[in-house]
Amino acid sequence: MKPTVTIEYCPKCKWLLRAAYMAQEILTSFEDDVHGVLLQPSEISGRYSIFIDGEKIFDRKESGGFAEIKVIKQLIRDAVNPNKSLGHSDKK
Repeated sequence: MKPTVTIEYCPKCKWLLRAAYMAQEILTSFEDDVHGVLLQPSEISGRYSIFIDGEKIFDRKESGGFAEIKVIKQLIRDAVNPNKSLGHSDKK
């Protein structure tokens, strides 16, 4: 079964729009590689984390801030389809 990406975001910080944008980008880039993207409001203030089937691949606090979408796409690609080209978003 294809993996599910979960974006856990802080609704008090008004990060739903950021999470929805990232979900759109993920689904556009990985439509054949992921089952879907789940947007999950966090009960913990300030949380913004991304998981693939429950395994954390990104955390805003651990990273010291938000990552660019190309970095998130690279992390997801490395986990779900390492041979996939991301075009201009690929690592240099």
